[in-house]
Amino acid sequence: MNKNSKVGDRLEKQNSTTVFVKWIEKMNNIQKTIVWLLADFICLCIGSASAYIFYWNMISPRLKGYFLFTIVAFVIYIIISRVFKLNMRINRYSGVRDLFSLFMAFVLSGSLSGLITIFFDFMIALRFMVLAGIVAGIIGIGLRVLWQNIYLLKDQSRRTQTDDIKQIIVIGAGDGGSLFVENHIRNPQDTEVVAILDEDPKKQGKSISGIKVAGNLSQLEAIEKDYDIDRAIIAIPSLTPEDYERIITELNKYDIKPYKMPKVEDVITGVYQMNHGPKKVDIGDLLGRKEIQLDESHLRKEIEGKTIAITGAGGSIGSEITRQISRFNPKRVLLIGHGENSIYLIYQELQQLDTMTEFVPVIADVQDYERIYELFKEEEVDIVYHAAAHKHVPLMEWNPEEALKNNILGSYNVAKAVDQAKVGKMVMISTDKAVRPPNVMGASKRVAELIVTGMNKQSDSIFCAVRFGNVLGSRGSVIPLFEKQIAAGGPVTVTDFRMTRYFMTIPEASRLVVFAGAHAEGGEVFILNMGEPVKIVDLARKLILLSGHTESEIPIVEAGIRPGEKLYEELLTSGELVEEQIDENIFIGKVVDKPLSETVEFVESLNDLHPRKLKQAIIDFANHSAEQ
Repeated sequence: MNKNSKVGDRLEKQNSTTVFVKWIEKMNNIQKTIVWLLADFICLCIGSASAYIFYWNMISPRLKGYFLFTIVAFVIYIIISRVFKLNMRINRYSGVRDLFSLFMAFVLSGSLSGLITIFFDFMIALRFMVLAGIVAGIIGIGLRVLWQNIYLLKDQSRRTQTDDIKQIIVIGAGDGGSLFVENHIRNPQDTEVVAILDEDPKKQGKSISGIKVAGNLSQLEAIEKDYDIDRAIIAIPSLTPEDYERIITELNKYDIKPYKMPKVEDVITGVYQMNHGPKKVDIGDLLGRKEIQLDESHLRKEIEGKTIAITGAGGSIGSEITRQISRFNPKRVLLIGHGENSIYLIYQELQQLDTMTEFVPVIADVQDYERIYELFKEEEVDIVYHAAAHKHVPLMEWNPEEALKNNILGSYNVAKAVDQAKVGKMVMISTDKAVRPPNVMGASKRVAELIVTGMNKQSDSIFCAVRFGNVLGSRGSVIPLFEKQIAAGGPVTVTDFRMTRYFMTIPEASRLVVFAGAHAEGGEVFILNMGEPVKIVDLARKLILLSGHTESEIPIVEAGIRPGEKLYEELLTSGELVEEQIDENIFIGKVVDKPLSETVEFVESLNDLHPRKLKQAIIDFANHSAEQ
């Protein structure tokens, strides 16, 4: 009999349990409470009867006394359940602590009942009290364990089409693996865990919730022969990038897709559900970006109850900033963007949040000063996060006029509107490409930094900029391009095998932007700790590995550096020293600034320049400003 036939037989047996569970689920909470109280009363009756029979020849029982004992014990049990809220717990999710508390409630109610019946002139032997309570407790626990198993059978019976069942393995038999397996048993949907693998010899041969720890990764071949493995859940939260690569390399040999263990808190709280699909191992896991932990109490004080405006709210960074600040209960969030589709999408997403925050979609262009100023003034904005910008290096090389209009003039309009509308603070998103820029995109962002720091010197508002490198998965980043090339069968084109870049995930970059802005006192250029730079060719290799291919199948070729690109990016020039550190992940750069009047005078001089001269003028000004 094959595996699917066995599963089919098991599902037939589950149909009756499904009917029974559905009948129970139709009851309201009061009815369910009554049913469980009756069940517990029966447990106490059986416990008393068992002790009565067991001690028949040892003591001289008075039958009325033991009837009274059972009734009093039940009353005490109800009181204990109410006091310690045992009756409020969901029995199908009862854990060891819950069951132990239940057991002690039975034993305690039996003991106290024996003492109380003394006042009615019935002497109950201590050994009888204890035995009656123990037996009742064991039966009570047994009933709840039985109910849990019945409920699990009901969950599993949802999988009526055996051909659709996906067989999976779990890698990791530690706390993460155990938690995942237990959650999976409660919510199996269309998947079945057939084996667990772990490198620890002490765990091999044992089982978790009835699923055997079959061995280490070397057992993959044998397991694959017996089962049609669809995917592997890597349930080791502390796994290193090197171990991720080793595991994925093994999984690729058998065409098994790698997925990762969801966050522990998501599993515990039930946020994670198998039917939503496990999350694939992504490039961030292979780059070893550690989860950043921040003291968020300061952020809540900064944002709660405030009106926040975000320019470029439909972009990668802007949209993630909206998600991050929404956790801290702002009064209102203005989602400002020029592209109506991207603003519509982020607005629709935020509308699903369980929050009192009001989200306002605003279609507006930062090049329109009057519109931005009226918006800030009428809405009484407290903080502005300026994320709107053109960020694609080669495109701006071909279109320097757009870099001027959007990145420079747009930033000036927002900064001027912040000042005139008396907004409390402006946080501008900058880039590592603003450091010694050979391209107009980076140079335009450096000029925008000068505008922000210059405005801070003459305004009552607080202005700052936050500078960081590439973000994984952002629009225009190299990763979507590589993924398309891999999907097309290759080759993957890398401009230069020596090229390196700093990388950070979108959520952590956005969190740090908000955190840095909360510590701004005025005029700072915050530098985010990007970790170690990554070779772009190594990034390509890891993406090929994640796709299930090898370099022999998807070759990597060198295409040559594009206009405006550098081999290496920097976060500071040699003259821009770190002045202060507010967190292990955020530094304040001692960045050269200029009076706003000088920067504005330069920007006004660009109006009539030819695009080629315009580009060079912006680059020269940006680099000259860093040397002063």
